Amino acid sequence: MANYIIIGGDGKEYGPVTDADVRQWIAEGRLAATSLAKGEGDAEFRPLSKFPELASSFSPANLNMTATPPSLEPRSATFKPDESNWQSEVLARAPELKLGECLAAGWSFLGANSSFLAGAVFLTWATNFVFVVAAQYVPILGPMLLLAFNGVIFGGFYFACLRRMRGEAVAATEALGGFKNSFGQLLLTGLIAGLLTGLSACCFILPMIYLMVAWAFALPLVAEKKIFFWAGMELSRKVVTRVWFEVFALLLLAFLPMVIFQLFNFYQSGQMGVNLYHEANDDWKQLTQLLQTRAEEVRALAFKSMLIGQGILLVNLFYVAGVMMRAYENLFGRRKP
Repeated sequence: MANYIIIGGDGKEYGPVTDADVRQWIAEGRLAATSLAKGEGDAEFRPLSKFPELASSFSPANLNMTATPPSLEPRSATFKPDESNWQSEVLARAPELKLGECLAAGWSFLGANSSFLAGAVFLTWATNFVFVVAAQYVPILGPMLLLAFNGVIFGGFYFACLRRMRGEAVAATEALGGFKNSFGQLLLTGLIAGLLTGLSACCFILPMIYLMVAWAFALPLVAEKKIFFWAGMELSRKVVTRVWFEVFALLLLAFLPMVIFQLFNFYQSGQMGVNLYHEANDDWKQLTQLLQTRAEEVRALAFKSMLIGQGILLVNLFYVAGVMMRAYENLFGRRKP
C-alpha cells in the first residue's frame, strides 16, 4: 500500500497517509488535481494528477477544484505534537498489526530508499561488527559492550529509518544518531534487555523467546520518544503481548535468513560437541583436556561462523528496516481520528 505526504491549501504538510485516504479526500472534494504530494522516497512534490495510480480518481467536475486540507495534525520537521498522554493512548487502543502490509513495506521501503539504505545499513553493520569482533576476543567485557552498544547502534538505525519512512529528509549518517541522541537510555536498553533475555534462557527457552519478541520495539520507542529505558521496554512489552503471535510471525519471516543460519549453526555446534565427547571416550575430564588441545581449532570455527552470520545480517538489514518500522507505525504511530 502506497503512502503519501500531502501539502494542503494552508501550505502545511499532512501525512503520511495511504492511497485509500487520498482517494477518499478526493471524492469528498478536499483535494484537487493540482494538490501537491509526494510518495515515499520521492525527492520532490508534484500534482496529484501526475500520479498514475490516482489520476483515475479525478472527474471533470473536480479537476479545477481548490484543495482544502483535512483537519489532521501537520507533520513537518519543526512540528512537535502534544504527546503528554501518548502512552495512555497507545495502551488504551486495540493494537493492530497488518502482517502483509509490514512484510510488503520491506521491499517498497528498500525500493524507494535504496541510496539511503546503502549508506545507513553499511554504517550500522560496520559499527556493530567492531563490537562483535571484540566480543570474540575480549572475555566478559567484550560481550557486555556488544549488548550495550547494540542498543545504541540499532536504536539510531531504526529511528533514522522511521523518520525516512515518514517523509523526512534524513542522511545515511544519521543512522549513527544513537551516539548523540538518547545515548545513555539506548545503552541501558540494549544492556538490560540483553542480560535479562540471556538470563531467561538459563531457565527455559520459552521465556527467552517471549522477551525477545516482547521487547522488539523498545529501541525505536526510546530513540523516538526519548523516554526512560524501562518505560520503553515496558510499553513495548505491554503492547506486543496483546499481538504476540503476530509479532513473532513477523519477526520470524523478516529475519528468516538469520533464523535459518542460527538453527544450522546450533545444529553444527551440537554435532561437534557430541563428536568431541565420543572422541574423549564419553568422559567429561578427558573432554576438558581435549578442548584445551583443540582450542585454536574451535576458535577458528567460531570466527568463521561469526563472519558468515554477519554477512547474512548485512544483507538482511536492507529488508528488515522497512518491515520493522512499518510494524512500529502500526502499533505505536499516531492514528487518524
